[in-house]
Amino acid sequence: MRTHAPPRDESLRFERIPTEVFADAETACRALAARIAGEIRHRAAEGRPYVLGLATGSTPLPLYRELIRLHRKEDLSFANVVAFNLDEYYGLSRSHPESYWVFMREQLFAHLDIPEDHIHLPEGTVPRSEVYGHCAGYETAIEAAGGIDLQILGIGRSGHIGFNEPGSRPDSRTRLVTLDPVTRRDAARDFVGEENVPRHALTMGVATILDARQVVLLAWGRAKAEAVARAVEGEESDALPASFLQSHPNAAILLDPAAASELTRVRHPWRVGPVEWTPAMTGKAVAWLSSRVSKPILKLIEDDYRENSISELITERGSAYQLNIEAFNRFQHTITGWPGGKPGAGESHRPERAAPHPKRALALSPEPRDDTIGMGGTLHRLVDQGHEVTLVYLTSGDLAVPDGDALRLSRIFAELDLEQDSAPPNEKLIARVHEELGRKGPFDPDSPELRYLKGLIRREEARAASQQCGVHPSSTVFLDLPFYQKGRYRSFAPGPDDLAKVVRLLRDVRPHQVYATGYLQDPSSVPGICFDLLSQALEACRDEPWFADCRIWLYRGAEAEWEIHDIDMAVPLSPSELQNKVQGIYQHQSQRGQTPFHAESGEEIWQQAAERNKHTAALYDALGLPEYEAIEAFHRYQP
Repeated sequence: MRTHAPPRDESLRFERIPTEVFADAETACRALAARIAGEIRHRAAEGRPYVLGLATGSTPLPLYRELIRLHRKEDLSFANVVAFNLDEYYGLSRSHPESYWVFMREQLFAHLDIPEDHIHLPEGTVPRSEVYGHCAGYETAIEAAGGIDLQILGIGRSGHIGFNEPGSRPDSRTRLVTLDPVTRRDAARDFVGEENVPRHALTMGVATILDARQVVLLAWGRAKAEAVARAVEGEESDALPASFLQSHPNAAILLDPAAASELTRVRHPWRVGPVEWTPAMTGKAVAWLSSRVSKPILKLIEDDYRENSISELITERGSAYQLNIEAFNRFQHTITGWPGGKPGAGESHRPERAAPHPKRALALSPEPRDDTIGMGGTLHRLVDQGHEVTLVYLTSGDLAVPDGDALRLSRIFAELDLEQDSAPPNEKLIARVHEELGRKGPFDPDSPELRYLKGLIRREEARAASQQCGVHPSSTVFLDLPFYQKGRYRSFAPGPDDLAKVVRLLRDVRPHQVYATGYLQDPSSVPGICFDLLSQALEACRDEPWFADCRIWLYRGAEAEWEIHDIDMAVPLSPSELQNKVQGIYQHQSQRGQTPFHAESGEEIWQQAAERNKHTAALYDALGLPEYEAIEAFHRYQP
């Protein structure tokens, strides 16, 4: 096992793999791509090949886009590059739209001058009796190329690297593996249902990966944070294959802030060195201490602070009593039943200002259902309290509709003998869709007509859900951003047309409040892309008069809730309000059975949303604050 030398920086002392946190994924990938470019050029000057190990999925997409840019704009040639991919789904042909063969060609190889015979991926359709020999041949090909110079990795929530699932041994080689249920659940949206996700894959082994001369693991988004922290700070274990990188002499991990959020230096910085005790940091530490010793804030005593290594706070505030009062008030002042501000009320202790009233509130939902899950109760409150609510669905969400739902609708129309010459054009379209669904395989791409029909299904579900939350159909907007209409999951490419539509929306509404999500998610996910477009649009509008009077409130999606110290506005829900929200989520019938990627309980999405809101209320109660049935939480974003 590798001996871990003490780090130069005391804040890194819990970390067993060199880990760097960048401002965002693009910044990290620009730095890595520049390094790769330098090494490729150096090898080319020597007349030698450069061997790259590559990964698939959304994580390396920013890196691949930057490598393509370097090729096109800075004359970086890949003629001397030899590429080996980590893995491939077993059972998928190289023409299958979800195969990694197709993914790599679309996202990288088709845009470079890399020779065809320099590209290597496992073959997903090799007969079962030939799998062992095929995998052994893959290992031989890597060895014949001189070994991998730099291996790029992502990390799954189960801690897998490649498809080396929990239980993979450090001496494992390229082989056929059975996919973990968590991995298949995470891929369910790509395949429009978990039942369509292959159960097996071919993957390089852990030892194959560790043989690379350099290894760089990339991770973006809050969903990867726990696995990253365990891999970096925990013990090496086959329960978390990524932890074996601790034994590599030249491994590194590149993160964005969200993926780094569970590292000790970020989550509990007072444990690794001096900290600046801002109000936000103080609140974070006191909430942590309250949870750690199982006491409400106002019952914490000086011994609690001293025994848990944050007595420095007592020194700054003078006494535990004073510190407790300040922290208690901070959390108490986040609670409000008036998310749009209470008319005529004082503002010093409320998260939202009273004036103007009514406010123009703009609620953005990346896909239909995100809004109801994250803020269905708050939407109802805003409408009931007289605010002008505009609810905008940024994409159609059609990619998440199973064929079966479209088939049921098309059958209804097919019964009407729609092929008569007198049938209206739209009815003939549905008849053609019905015919397409009758011959379509489970993995065949949808035609534009089928996507249109599926979009109509999501649109009607969204209308029903928004009406359940009090939003009138006339206040519901379907923006249909082009990046979604032109792409598919893992392969979206937002452009100027998308940004222009978001900017136009902001200028049309001129909101006093914007509610949005996607801030901590993978930047290549639909919520992540939509949040980035919003950020750019807000920047474009920064000098306009309405902007100075606009506040941006961020809600979380289906994956998690805000940490309690990050909550700036907490909106309590009564039992009846929570039930109304659940009924709103329930309107998204095409999404039933499609649990979010973090769910492992078997619960449906409306059950998970309700439990999440109840859990947030329980956290407030544990701090000694009023007890509520449920709470929806928001973080104030200041561009």
